[in-house]
Amino acid sequence: MKLGLIAGNGRFPFLILDAARAQGHDVTIVAAKEETFPELNDAAARHGSAIHWISLGQLGTCISVLKSAGVTHAVMAGQVKHTKIFAGGIIPDLTFLSVLKQLTSRNTDGLIGAVANVLHDRGIELMDSTSLLQPLLAGAGVLTRRGPTEEEQKDFEFGYRMADAIAALDIGQTIAVKHLAVIAVEAMEGTDEVIGRAGHLAGPGVRIVKVAKPKQDMRFDVPVVGIATIRAMRVSGASALSVDAGKTLMLDGDAMLASANEAGITIVGRGR
Repeated sequence: MKLGLIAGNGRFPFLILDAARAQGHDVTIVAAKEETFPELNDAAARHGSAIHWISLGQLGTCISVLKSAGVTHAVMAGQVKHTKIFAGGIIPDLTFLSVLKQLTSRNTDGLIGAVANVLHDRGIELMDSTSLLQPLLAGAGVLTRRGPTEEEQKDFEFGYRMADAIAALDIGQTIAVKHLAVIAVEAMEGTDEVIGRAGHLAGPGVRIVKVAKPKQDMRFDVPVVGIATIRAMRVSGASALSVDAGKTLMLDGDAMLASANEAGITIVGRGR
């Protein structure tokens, strides 16, 4: 299969590329100049994959590149900071401008869902972004040596209701809780920033709850945690992390769990 990889920042695109090539797929990469790690050039060369660097908002160019390569299916991998839409970081071409004009709101589901529809109309199907990385999805139950204390579990149960609510509204997917109170709520800033803010506001002992949306579209905006998440928790003194089993990618899984165990942090995969 000729596969397109639409890449943002982070390690996610590298993992997708490795997995796709290992499975024999011919991969053409379209990378966002403003976001994607430049090291992706080396990874593309190593795999013999073509890579094209385009600016954010150049949706028409992205589609043309993929169509010229004979791509029929594509995967979105990596983050593009949503704040760039509001900070002047995107100069839309006519194709992307037509998408923006159709939106009633510019939240993640609306924006990327509309882009997925345009790709579909041009003969390119956007795939489940975890389909090539199934072993990296979080399992259910306690994932670390230490399980949650009774107090941490109570905070998790309290936090699930709040986190599910904000995720359903497409506000964010992470909240910080302590003593049955919400300390911080994610919007556009990202998980690590929420963790740091929570530690500043409430001190050590914060619990982090990261959830998938109730109707999570696995083609994009899938929850991701990794070693950076644990580093942020260690710095802030956060003691516990809950993620949704089967819906959350755990990058650098072994290193992440080792770091959590070293710090006495508990990680739990919530079954939905």
